[in-house]
Amino acid sequence: MSSSDGLTDHARANRASWDAWAEEYQRENDAFIRHHDLRWGMWQLPESQLRVLDQLAGKDVLELGCGAGQFGVVLAREGARLVGIDNSAKQLEYARATFADAGLDVELVHGSAESLPFADASLDAIVADHGANRFADPYLWVPEAVRVLRPGGQLAFCGGTPFEYLCLDEPTDTWDTRLHRDWFGMHRHALGDDPAVEFELSYGDWIALFREHGLTVEALLETRPPEGATSTYRNEAETAWARRWPMEQIWKLRKEAA
Repeated sequence: MSSSDGLTDHARANRASWDAWAEEYQRENDAFIRHHDLRWGMWQLPESQLRVLDQLAGKDVLELGCGAGQFGVVLAREGARLVGIDNSAKQLEYARATFADAGLDVELVHGSAESLPFADASLDAIVADHGANRFADPYLWVPEAVRVLRPGGQLAFCGGTPFEYLCLDEPTDTWDTRLHRDWFGMHRHALGDDPAVEFELSYGDWIALFREHGLTVEALLETRPPEGATSTYRNEAETAWARRWPMEQIWKLRKEAA
C-alpha cells in the first residue's frame, strides 16, 4: 500500500526509523566501515578477494541505500560516475559530509529504491551493501533496478540470508541452532517493537524473481568471516555462528543484452 507521499507503508516506516537511528548507527560503525579500498558486509571482506564488481571507472553507477557514503566514496575515488540514493534524509546529511571531505562531487538523491527517479537504461551498474536491498521490497526494487540498467549492466548486492532469517531467536535477539520460522512464504518481517521492516526471500524465490525480469545469475557468494574477525555489527558469539552458517550473501547479476 502506498501513502500520500508515494511511499509504501514499510518505506515510510523505514524512513522514520533510519532518520531516528542514523546518528547512533554512524557513531557505532563509521570508523569500522571507512576504508581506502572497497569492502563488503558486516565483516568488511575485501573486494580484492571476493571479485564481485566489474571495472567501474568511467561508468554510471548507482548505490542503493548509500547511507553515509563509506562504500560509495571508494567507488567514486576509483573513477565511477556515482549517484547515491537513500530513503533517510539524515543518512544523506552524513553522506554529503563524507563526499565533501573527500573532495568528491557526487549526486545524492532522497528517495526509495522501490520507485527510482532515473531514466530507463541510464546506468551501467547498481550496487548495494546491506542497503536498500534489505529494507525495500524485492518485488518492487528489483524490477526498478532492471528498468534503469543498460543491457549488459551489472547488479550486485550484499545482504542477509534465509539462514539468518530462520535462525534468529527474537526473545534473545541472537542466532542459535534452531529454525524459528517457516522456510516457505518468507518475505517481509519486523522484529518486536522495532518499526523497521526488512525483507528476505528463499533462494528459489530470488532466482524466480531474477529470471522474470531478465537477470542472469553470475555468482552467489555465501561469505564467511575469517578466523579471528571482529565487527561492530556482531559480537564474538554471533561471528562464531556466521563461521558455521552463512549470515551474509552477495548476488552477482547481469541484465540480459538486448
